[in-house]
Amino acid sequence: MQAVLAGISWNDFDNIYVVAGIWIGLALAASLISIRIGLSVALTEILVGVVAGNTLHIAPNDWINFLASFGSVLLTFLAGAEIDPQSFRRFLKPSLVIGGIGFCFPFAGAWAFAWYGLHWHWHAAQIAGVALSTTSVAVVYAVMVETGLNQTDLGKLILTACFVCDIGTVGALGVLFANYNVLLVAFAVATVVALVFFTRVLKWVVRVFGHAVSEPEVKFVFLVLFALGGLAAAARSEAVLPAYLLGLVAAGAFHEDPRLMGRVRGTAFSFLTPFFFLKAGTLIALKAVLTGIVSVLLLFAVKMIAKSAGVYPATLAFHLRGKQALYTTMMMSTGLTFGSISALFGLTHGYIDQGQYSILVTVVVMTALLPTLVAQVFFHPRAHHLRWGSRPPEGGESPRSTSRSAPTPSNRG
Repeated sequence: MQAVLAGISWNDFDNIYVVAGIWIGLALAASLISIRIGLSVALTEILVGVVAGNTLHIAPNDWINFLASFGSVLLTFLAGAEIDPQSFRRFLKPSLVIGGIGFCFPFAGAWAFAWYGLHWHWHAAQIAGVALSTTSVAVVYAVMVETGLNQTDLGKLILTACFVCDIGTVGALGVLFANYNVLLVAFAVATVVALVFFTRVLKWVVRVFGHAVSEPEVKFVFLVLFALGGLAAAARSEAVLPAYLLGLVAAGAFHEDPRLMGRVRGTAFSFLTPFFFLKAGTLIALKAVLTGIVSVLLLFAVKMIAKSAGVYPATLAFHLRGKQALYTTMMMSTGLTFGSISALFGLTHGYIDQGQYSILVTVVVMTALLPTLVAQVFFHPRAHHLRWGSRPPEGGESPRSTSRSAPTPSNRG
């Protein structure tokens, strides 16, 4: 036996199939755990990533980074596509107010605290403000789909408010740090052209080629996302911004064609997004967290206080009460996709150092975990109907009485 094993080395197992098997195995374990304990699979994947990264020392390589990156882009696109135009128009005012305040308060608070309290230099403090101003579209969308809230008034309001908040985050990152050159102009022009023609061409592809087994309509979506992502990277912008906008303008087409939505969503949730969430967990180095634990806790507190101080009163102004208001506040306090992207942008371009990056990413992932966990366990609302923008039903029944009716199966999620 020893003679047989003598020529075998651990290096023989360092190949893409073994690495892929390990990551998919972790994703499967996270899925089974989440089903067993009733926790969001996105959060479970992050926690599994933390354990695997710090005990098994698993780290992402180039192709895993690619899968995780495209997973975040596709999740962002789907989050935009989930916002049906009618709901966006109905909740336009509360979304602008809640989302705008949800961006401004933590952006200013984290920027000021990093500058005055932690004595970070000016650009590092700006990165802190941008990274902690976000609401995680990836986490919120994943939770909305899992619980069925994406089909309810409350879920649609939260998603539209997330859209407004993250547009502010990406806009701030672009305004503060963009390279104003011809590539940025080309990227902006290409994005506008894509926004104008994307839905028309997508409908034409579906009408002419149908839903064939080869799924040409899905490939077309991926092609546009890759093309705009390539231009965004060349212009030192971020691929998630055009993805979000494309999803929003194509929302009508996706709502009219559930089969198309199902195909894209199936690709995202079954294969791509586990790499994104697992990678987010592996980025947390527990030793670095312990070393900078005071800064981590203070920045986390600053974000949570700023979000709560701004979002909760705003929800009350639009007739959200009780658990609806608290749940919305907690979900608007999450952060992951744009926060991690902003921190990595700062590290890559030399605005923050490795220690500051570790602190920010840890805070970002904490905001993905703790507010979502609190929202799901303590504040998950039983009533999902909102009075804002609704018309009283015929026969004089008030919207308030509608909210007391028996929940639908999706509401019980």
